[in-house]
Amino acid sequence: MTPTVRRLLLSNELTRLRERAGVDPEKAAQHLGCRTSKISRIELAQSSIQAGDVKLLGELYGADADHAEVLLDLARGQNQRGRWTGYRAVYPDWFRLFVELERDAAALKSVEVEVIPGLLQTENYIQALLEGSQPGGREDNLESRVLARKERQSVFTRQDRPQLSFVLSESCVRRNIGGPEVMREQLSHLADMARRRNVQIQILPFNARTYAGQVAYRFTLLNIPASGVTAPLDFVYVESHDDAQYLDAHDAVTSYGSLWGRLQAAALGPVESREFIAEVAEQMR
Repeated sequence: MTPTVRRLLLSNELTRLRERAGVDPEKAAQHLGCRTSKISRIELAQSSIQAGDVKLLGELYGADADHAEVLLDLARGQNQRGRWTGYRAVYPDWFRLFVELERDAAALKSVEVEVIPGLLQTENYIQALLEGSQPGGREDNLESRVLARKERQSVFTRQDRPQLSFVLSESCVRRNIGGPEVMREQLSHLADMARRRNVQIQILPFNARTYAGQVAYRFTLLNIPASGVTAPLDFVYVESHDDAQYLDAHDAVTSYGSLWGRLQAAALGPVESREFIAEVAEQMR
């Protein structure tokens, strides 16, 4: 489990325990001998918390021995450093949380409208997509960006492999990135990935009967499993050109979950989607 996800799980659980115990933030701050703003930062996962403070809060909130041990275990691994050095340094700050969540997710549901999702891209497709995207960029920077994206695909070989589901607009498989040869290889890889037990790929064709406005959204739903007695995390990731939103409010997660369901229902089934991908690959000349 990544340090960031540990911190998120810990902050989420401390908030849940405090609210269940009916303790307000001011009383929690008094118990720790700190300002209320520190409790707020801890619960928003904006700052780490020492194991001793976790123990004190657990006692105040009425956590039993087993629950307290889980909290302490989460606290011990939240401050590891050095992950964003080397080729991983190419990730912008706003994207790094997504990489951490993706790595620990038990289930991921992604809607893409223009390009093949990063987890499903071949190396040649990645290079073609990234070349020229940053004018004046060095060749070693391009290599680092390719390595970083390929590393994300290690989720497919994880011992506890996540369930990955994708709804791709027809634009994703028809947009010519890198030329016909690159696209044929990419689409063949896409069809192969769709045969994995933990991967489901559905194509949303241009003639699908759904509201046009729904197709314009690209987003990812992530479920992070709980550790022992703690509550799981659910996030919606919504990316723009140079920034991203991470939504975890219940209403937002529910709303995007409903949108996912409508788009999935409008898309071709998994078998029909594989056939569609194969047909498009044959048309690439």
